[in-house]
Amino acid sequence: MEAESREMTREVPKYPRTNYPVPTRRYDKEIRAFATRRWRKVKASKPLIDVSFPGEYKGEITPHAGISAGRGPAGGHIPGAKSVPWKTAVNDDSTFKPAAELEKIYLQGCGVNPKTDTVVYCRIGERSSHTWFVLTYLLGLNNVRNYDGSWTEWGNRVAAPIEKGA
Repeated sequence: MEAESREMTREVPKYPRTNYPVPTRRYDKEIRAFATRRWRKVKASKPLIDVSFPGEYKGEITPHAGISAGRGPAGGHIPGAKSVPWKTAVNDDSTFKPAAELEKIYLQGCGVNPKTDTVVYCRIGERSSHTWFVLTYLLGLNNVRNYDGSWTEWGNRVAAPIEKGA
């Protein structure tokens, strides 16, 4: 097969003018969790899911062990958090697992339910946004929040409680 010819052009593309709507309301309270609320949830034993890799959750992996800078100086997880790595929700072919399997993982395995607020977190809120999507859009829960400050914020807080191990 011949290599594709790639010629350089100096032609500037033209696109039609577009108006993008500017949201007048942010939905922070509905979809985001913050550290002060997180501590109240920890005390109230509400569902809290850490979707980080198992080594991060257990406190075996820290920034010095290959995780990019930003994870707090201490390894571990927020007290009471259940470990469910984000990849648990997907099959080997990267498709989502069926709803019945997801219900077993999150509702039965983690105590998530439609009547109780649930918060998901990871290191910076990126992987947990995947789990937020699974719980919100695939399982239809409307009480899930992503702690986007996640471990980077929690692990750097002075005197924040931290658990290690499984």
